[in-house]
Amino acid sequence: MNFLHTFSPNPIFLQIGPLIIHWYGIFIVLGIITGSTVAIHLGKKYNISQNKIVDSAFYSIIFGIIGARIYHIFLELPYYIEHPLNVFKIWQGGIAIHGGLILGGITLYLFCKKRKINFLKLVSIYVPSLALAQSIGRFGNYFNQELYGLPTNLPWGIPINLENRIVDFVDFTFFHPTFLYESIGNFAIFIILLYIHKTVLVKKEQNKFKKNLYLLCILTYAILYSLLRFSLEFIRIDNTPELFGLRFPQVISLIIIGLSLIFLIKILSENKEKDAT
Repeated sequence: MNFLHTFSPNPIFLQIGPLIIHWYGIFIVLGIITGSTVAIHLGKKYNISQNKIVDSAFYSIIFGIIGARIYHIFLELPYYIEHPLNVFKIWQGGIAIHGGLILGGITLYLFCKKRKINFLKLVSIYVPSLALAQSIGRFGNYFNQELYGLPTNLPWGIPINLENRIVDFVDFTFFHPTFLYESIGNFAIFIILLYIHKTVLVKKEQNKFKKNLYLLCILTYAILYSLLRFSLEFIRIDNTPELFGLRFPQVISLIIIGLSLIFLIKILSENKEKDAT
């Protein structure tokens, strides 16, 4: 942790003439590759071919990134109205997970419909991969010195260069490493979802309640990640719209948690009724 307290990251990994490779891009790609590898491994357990996993991941990732970028631009619309060319500078950071989930999920649904694949099964395979990819990708925010939290004197606080500090906090040097908190939280979610796959889904793949079991895995991700994101928004200080006194991502997280709990209660009650018959 002392390393984080003293190290000042450079956003550029390598520059050769006009070619610039950013750490942000490296961690995004590393997260995608690692997550896809996990999805391929899980797919084999459910008799879904590697080609179907790779093809569905390809389209979902592309449109997911587009959706995540659009959502981020919406959250910081005044800035992008003043700096319209920065809309295309994705290597500087700026993708929001909720937008990626929406457009990536729609893309995956259309893919499954065309290829006649069980949509819920495929999503349940992808959510552990998504949590792992998020865990890795968050380190890109660290190297860009963005999405940090409130000032702190804790020994794992990270230094933020003056030019990257939010105006209201220019007199502070060390800030909460929210990227690290979310990375650790997402990795814990990844482990929990793998456990669900190993102990519940794989063993009960032929179970007549398998549709509900797929939903159980998906809703677990939705609830846990939303709780994580809702909590971290209290210490994040990046500009974002507010609604009802809460930051916009917190409002979205509460909506997701509420809807997920309704579905979860419905699933548990249905299973209890079916077990009784």
